[in-house]
Amino acid sequence: MMRPHPLNQRLRIHLIQLGALVVAAALLLAEPVWGGRPHELIEMAGFAFVLVCVAGRMWSILYIGARKNRDLTTLGPYSMTRNPLYLFSTIGAVGVGLMYGSLLVAVLLGLLSYGAFLVTASKEADHLSTLFGERYDSYAARTPMFWPKLSLYRDSAEMSFSPEALKRTFLDGLLFLAIFPVMELLEYLQVNHYLPVLFRVF
Repeated sequence: MMRPHPLNQRLRIHLIQLGALVVAAALLLAEPVWGGRPHELIEMAGFAFVLVCVAGRMWSILYIGARKNRDLTTLGPYSMTRNPLYLFSTIGAVGVGLMYGSLLVAVLLGLLSYGAFLVTASKEADHLSTLFGERYDSYAARTPMFWPKLSLYRDSAEMSFSPEALKRTFLDGLLFLAIFPVMELLEYLQVNHYLPVLFRVF
């Protein structure tokens, strides 16, 4: 039997990031409805979401970075959900929308990310079932694909991790954090009329 080829996940992630850039370009001509204190609170909530995203992705990669497509990871965050990296990335997408100051943009980015990751996760499930057989099928039967079930949490005192994978995930996380000063710059340019505002979003 031929060994199945791993899916090109980074390509899908880059496509999602490209889509987010297209949305961001459109938002250059928009302005959030919320101003003053409500706007600041929404921004801070978004920053908190992004921090959860970065921390969660690094936590997840500690468990899977050295074993991806080599062994089945079922501990730590992977004991509660089969796709914690996608879960935390979706949280980050919602955070980006909130950092922009818009509840509508946060919901749209969250739904787009969730939909894209759900399709990817379904295809990966077929790949992993072929790769690990009954072990994966048993794991999938008890573990949700996306939304975590906290009561399933299991861990181990011993594990190895990939420093390279952790470094790569940290750098990916910096991209999420870098969006905050970009949003502040956009707000400055709009307030000082360097950028036109054609429409407003909630």
